[in-house]
Amino acid sequence: MGRLGRRGLRRRGALLAALGLALASPAVATAPLAVPPVAPSRPAVQLELELRQAAGQSRVFVTLPAGTPPFPPQLTVQGREAWLELPFEFVPLRGELGPELPAYTAQGRRLNLTLGPGVSDIRAQFWPAVGGWPPGLLLELLPERTSATAPQPAAVVPVALPAPTPTPVPKPAATPTPGRPAGPVQARIVLDPGHGGIDPGMTSRWLREADVNLDVALRAARALEAHGVAVTLTRRSDNHLHTDKGTDLNLRSRMATAGQVSAFVSIHVNASTSSAAQGIETYYFGQPLPGQGRSLAVRENGGGSVGEALTFQAARSAQGVLGDLLSQAKLSFSRRLAGLVQAELVAATGAQNRGVKTDAFYVIRSPTTPAILTELGFGSSPAEGPRLASAEYRQRQAEAIARAVLRFLNAR
Repeated sequence: MGRLGRRGLRRRGALLAALGLALASPAVATAPLAVPPVAPSRPAVQLELELRQAAGQSRVFVTLPAGTPPFPPQLTVQGREAWLELPFEFVPLRGELGPELPAYTAQGRRLNLTLGPGVSDIRAQFWPAVGGWPPGLLLELLPERTSATAPQPAAVVPVALPAPTPTPVPKPAATPTPGRPAGPVQARIVLDPGHGGIDPGMTSRWLREADVNLDVALRAARALEAHGVAVTLTRRSDNHLHTDKGTDLNLRSRMATAGQVSAFVSIHVNASTSSAAQGIETYYFGQPLPGQGRSLAVRENGGGSVGEALTFQAARSAQGVLGDLLSQAKLSFSRRLAGLVQAELVAATGAQNRGVKTDAFYVIRSPTTPAILTELGFGSSPAEGPRLASAEYRQRQAEAIARAVLRFLNAR
C-alpha cells in the first residue's frame, strides 16, 4: 500500500473515531419538534348545472354550496373550449346540456365547458344567495350574432306602446321551476300594474310607466294562467280605480286580502334625475335600510303632499310589524318572493342588480299576504328606456316574473 493509501486510511479512522465519540456522548436535551396539526380538508363539492332559456337567450346556473363567499370567476375561453377555476374541489362530474353546451366536466378545481356551434362566447358572474336559494354562478351563453362587448341599443324614436295582444303566451321549452310537481299549481295571485288612468306614473321620451306596467302584467298573467295559476289584475286597461290616490292604493291593496291569495306583485318603472341611474330593484314592506331615502316610496305613493302622508301612514304600520307574529311570517315569505323575482328579472335581462330592499309602500302593506313591489328599470335612462319600450324585452321580464312566482308557490 502506498503512502497516499496509508494516509487516507488514517484520516478515515480519525473520522470514524470522532463519530463514535459523538454517538457515545450523552444526548443533549432538546424540545420536541412541534408538528402543526393538519387542517381537515374540505369535502369535495357536488356541482349542479341547469340550462335555462328565456326569449332566445341561454344561461347556465351552477349551484354552489350554501355560505360560499363571493369571488370573481376566473374564466378562460379558447375557441370552443372554456374553463373556470373555482376555489374548492369538485366531486368528479361529466354531462351535457344540449347542443349549446354539448359537454362539461368537473375535476379538481376546474369546470370545463364545451361550447356548441351556435355559441360565440361565454360570460360568468357570481350570484349571491337570495331568499332561500343558495349562491351560484351565472354563465351567459352568447349566440353567434352577439358579442360580449355589444353596444347598448340606440335610442329610439318615442312611440306609443302597442296594446298587448290577447294571443296566449306559449309555454317555455325549459321547465320554469325546478322540482315542479305534476299537474297545475292550484293558487291565486294578484298582479298590480301600478298607476293608470289619470296617473300615468313616470314619463320619458321612450315610454309612459302606466303602459309598461300594464303590458308586463298582462303578459305575466297569461304565462301564469298557462300553468294553472288563477290571476287577478287590479286593472286590465289604462284606468284608475279611484280619483283619490289614497283610495286607489287602498282598493288595490285590499285585493291582496280578498279570499285565498298566495301572493301580491305590484309592477312599476323607476325614474331618476340622473341619466346614469339604471337597474332593477325589488321591495317588500318595512322600514327603509340605513342611508336609503324615501323619495321613491313617496313618488309611488302618489307624490307630493299626498305621497308624503301615505308614506308616513305606511311607515307607522311598519313600526308595529315586529310585535306581530303573523306579520313577521308574512314578511318572511315576502322577502323570499322578492329575492326570487329580483334574481329571475336580472338573470333574464342582464340588467344591473340593485338588490332587494324594504320601504313603506302603501300598496304592499297587507298584513297577511306575501306582497312585493318591483321596479323593472329606469324609464329615464337612455340605455334602459328604449329597452323597456321594446315588446321583446317586456316579454322577457314577464316570463321572469312568472317563473319566480311559480318557484315561490312550489317552495312554500
